[in-house]
Amino acid sequence: MIYTVTFNPSLDYVIQVDHLTLGEINRTTKEDVFPGGKGNNVSVILSNLGLKSRALGFVAGFTGSSLEQMMKEYGCDTDFIHLENGLTRINVKVKSDEESEINGQGPVITEAALNELFTKLDKLTSEDVLVLAGSIPNTLPDDIYEIIMKRLEGKNVRIAVDATKDLLLNVLKYHPFLIKPNNHELGDMFGVQLKTDDEIVTYAKKLQEMGARNVLISMAGDGAILVTEDGQIEKELPPKGTVVNSVGAGDSMVAGFITGYLNTGDYHKALNLGTATGSATAFTSWLATREQVVAHLKESAEVYHI
Repeated sequence: MIYTVTFNPSLDYVIQVDHLTLGEINRTTKEDVFPGGKGNNVSVILSNLGLKSRALGFVAGFTGSSLEQMMKEYGCDTDFIHLENGLTRINVKVKSDEESEINGQGPVITEAALNELFTKLDKLTSEDVLVLAGSIPNTLPDDIYEIIMKRLEGKNVRIAVDATKDLLLNVLKYHPFLIKPNNHELGDMFGVQLKTDDEIVTYAKKLQEMGARNVLISMAGDGAILVTEDGQIEKELPPKGTVVNSVGAGDSMVAGFITGYLNTGDYHKALNLGTATGSATAFTSWLATREQVVAHLKESAEVYHI
């Protein structure tokens, strides 16, 4: 089973406003509500690509119940922990002449609730994949990813981590199966500005030396570079299209990569599917459907059938 963890999930209220004017009444021309959070995004894309996953995390109140119901409607298994107090946050994303976001804070996660999550994760085995993605709410320890990976050490659970800077660097000693920083995040980790593919590969290898098994570097319109545990170095260019949405593209790449690898055991095909899936999400208003991913795979030099 594939498990995803989202510590601070959300309902994303996405609205279109023509010429947003601060201090005035603005009326929407389009609005949608989606389940949010990086781990949840991964679960939805996995479902769209035909793989079952189980979404873990914390929910609260009527917004949490709505989030859980939406995830089920998208074909995801859920095993959220229900908090007694607070509300699952609502993130407002305004699309106008410029894009703006107002993100909620989220409920307080108690020690008892966190221990309940640990109990669920302690049951994972070498047959499972775990995706840890996103930021850590301020009610949890900063080293929560490390705590989880230390508890699972020796169980051979394949763990993918999609996080930034210290949050990512600090877990490398536990040898995650996959990490996916973007090229700017990679440079920030080492205090450098990366301008060439060779420089990106050099610093991706440094992350391997620190413990990562496979390093996938997303580069927006320049595609992605993969440095694998068996020494392969590959670059995949994205299909052509107009970017309309950057939210969830990285999560989609992670889900596509995991799907490709689990289906074939081939890192090249995993990169191919990951790049197509991330691009498909970037070219649509929310997360890509299976049909959209397949359409972009057909534009590649090698077609990988899912």
